[in-house]
Amino acid sequence: MKTKVSNYMSPKVLSILPTMGIREAFFKMKENGIRHLPIVNENNTLLGIISDRELRRPNWVDEAKDISHVYLLDNSMLVSDVMITNVHVIHVYDTLNKAVSLLLDNHIGAAPVLDKTGNLVGMLSAIDLLRALKDSIDQEKKTT
Repeated sequence: MKTKVSNYMSPKVLSILPTMGIREAFFKMKENGIRHLPIVNENNTLLGIISDRELRRPNWVDEAKDISHVYLLDNSMLVSDVMITNVHVIHVYDTLNKAVSLLLDNHIGAAPVLDKTGNLVGMLSAIDLLRALKDSIDQEKKTT
């Protein structure tokens, strides 16, 4: 039987609204020890995602004429200004093999997990996949 994403995803998802300031989002990540925040609307529909990478070095840095303000995180910029809107998602019923391919092929560290109706129900990170690998190795050791 193939292991499903639902067996290893983190079901407690901390999500934010697109109107949150980037400073507040940064500290929410730090306080909760996470590196990815899904952005949802009031109906919990996924709109985008932001990672600590976007906050540390936004894509627009290379285009800015004056970058003196770049690393000053304040709430004058909103999450909606820097969030990724082309989000790579995985579903609870997908296999871990599919999830690994998604993360590797897209060079991402985590993906939001959606249920059959498209609602955000979890996050699956590279750490979750390493936990699955460890469980698999431990199980193999027991059978040999």
